[in-house]
Amino acid sequence: MEFVVKNARPETLKTATLVLLVSEADTLSESAKAIDTASSGAITAAVKRGDFTGKLAQTLLLSGPANLKAERVLLVGTGKESLADRHLRKVAAAIANGLKNLGGKDAVIALDGFDAQGRDTYSRVRLLVEVIADGAYVFDRFKSKKAEPRALKKITLLADKVGQPDVERGAAHAQAIVNGMALTKDLGNLPPNVCNPSYLADEAKALGKTYKDLKVEILDEKKLKALGAGSFLAVAQGSAQPPRMIVMQYNGGAKNDQPYVLVGKGITFDTGGISIKPSANMDEMKYDMCGAASVFGAFRALLELKLPINVVGVMACAENMPSGNATRPGDIVTTMSGQTVEILNTDAEGRLVLCDALTYVERFKPRAVVDMATLTGACIVALGANTSGLMGNDETLIQQLLTAGQNAADRAWQLPLFDEYQEQLDSPFADIANIGGPKAGTITAACFLSRFAKQYPWAHLDIAGTAWVSGGKDKGASGRPVPLLMQYLLDRSQG
Repeated sequence: MEFVVKNARPETLKTATLVLLVSEADTLSESAKAIDTASSGAITAAVKRGDFTGKLAQTLLLSGPANLKAERVLLVGTGKESLADRHLRKVAAAIANGLKNLGGKDAVIALDGFDAQGRDTYSRVRLLVEVIADGAYVFDRFKSKKAEPRALKKITLLADKVGQPDVERGAAHAQAIVNGMALTKDLGNLPPNVCNPSYLADEAKALGKTYKDLKVEILDEKKLKALGAGSFLAVAQGSAQPPRMIVMQYNGGAKNDQPYVLVGKGITFDTGGISIKPSANMDEMKYDMCGAASVFGAFRALLELKLPINVVGVMACAENMPSGNATRPGDIVTTMSGQTVEILNTDAEGRLVLCDALTYVERFKPRAVVDMATLTGACIVALGANTSGLMGNDETLIQQLLTAGQNAADRAWQLPLFDEYQEQLDSPFADIANIGGPKAGTITAACFLSRFAKQYPWAHLDIAGTAWVSGGKDKGASGRPVPLLMQYLLDRSQG
């Protein structure tokens, strides 16, 4: 879907659908007033009849009001007060749903009357466009009957001259972010018999061919063994699918600028290994590669926007299966860093691939490293499906990510990483155990990773609760935390 920005009077525009935002207050916006006057009071008449009150996310379709060039007018309620993010999303979703089944290739949205708490023109337009564009996402690759193609192809946003540059910037950034989210969703939603580590490696190569600014390197088993990635390889050894470490480099900044590094967990299917999971909902373990998928999505948006910074993406991709070759509880492996790990639970495998990836990225001398992983069920218990868990070793980086999440409406919440938690990882036989017992599982998982991230500022996002929607008709990858990651990179690109 294409979004364009224009400065024009709404009553002069020929369009299939004109969208007006109307509050519960007695006064109409300038655009609504103009349309009401041109249509001989069609809006005020609807209000007087009680057909429309302006209640939050309420909609009313006025078909062919007289004296208008618009074929129809869609009224969308914004409620009584300035919109909080949650309510802004509801209004955007109401617009998307209202337009969904209408005819016509285009629509126009008048933005006056669109007020959001704590958000300037850029950020509220960006969030509006993200929600509307993301609402058009469909994954029907494996269905015999495809979804009906949508008639709507273009949406025009009406802005005044003063705000037009901010509206244009917000719309452009939103489109790039939604494109990145769509790639993340596509990869997450693919079945595990298609999306394996080699498939993801091929996807990275394809992205590199599409964007000449992207350099891609694939590390296979032989290269990983030469690097001493014993922990990473241990996870993969129970599967017939070979592991791959995918390295993507984008150099949009100065040659000697230190890069920002994104690291993603890419377990393309997680049975739990010998510590096998219960069968109920195990199909959702295809989403255990959503950390890697999020790196793909962030790079897709980054490449489209050509941000003036250097960014490296590293994805540790493997499949965790039970077999005669699989690791056992009690096995001890040597990581790329030289530290030894006693594997007490083979279902705590994400940290075993990530730890070698975190050691590998030292060679880039990173300015900061952010890893993201569907790492612990404990994070879902703690924070549910609305908020990602955040921990790290650098408070400045933590605050940057918290702020980015708030501004992108893709929030994270900081959990403690006190030294006392490290003691739960003590092992009598190796340098460290891969689990810390039933208490504070999200925190001890981050404690494990912190042992391999001492050479740079580092933060860990646990996205186990936010990377996908579980069960039901809405089941599927969410595209998160691509908005958070892109806000973080946008902030860094602005100095």
